[in-house]
Amino acid sequence: MSNPTPRRLTDLLDGMLGPPGPELTCEECFEHLDRYVDVELSGADADAAVPGMHAHLEGCPACAEDHDSLHALVESEQ
Repeated sequence: MSNPTPRRLTDLLDGMLGPPGPELTCEECFEHLDRYVDVELSGADADAAVPGMHAHLEGCPACAEDHDSLHALVESEQ
């Protein structure tokens, strides 16, 4: 077995340690997703408006899919 590359090792550590800041649960993500997408599409700082959402969406494929779908839907309606 070969040694992991430095980037691979960093990815593994990041996955084990989680994000450096706050992170929402799936339930909290669902509660705040509408607001987060609205703020994103307005051009304002969505990460400041809903702290922890970005980190959660990066680590949760199910919530990221909900985000992408809602983002596309709202954007198409504007």
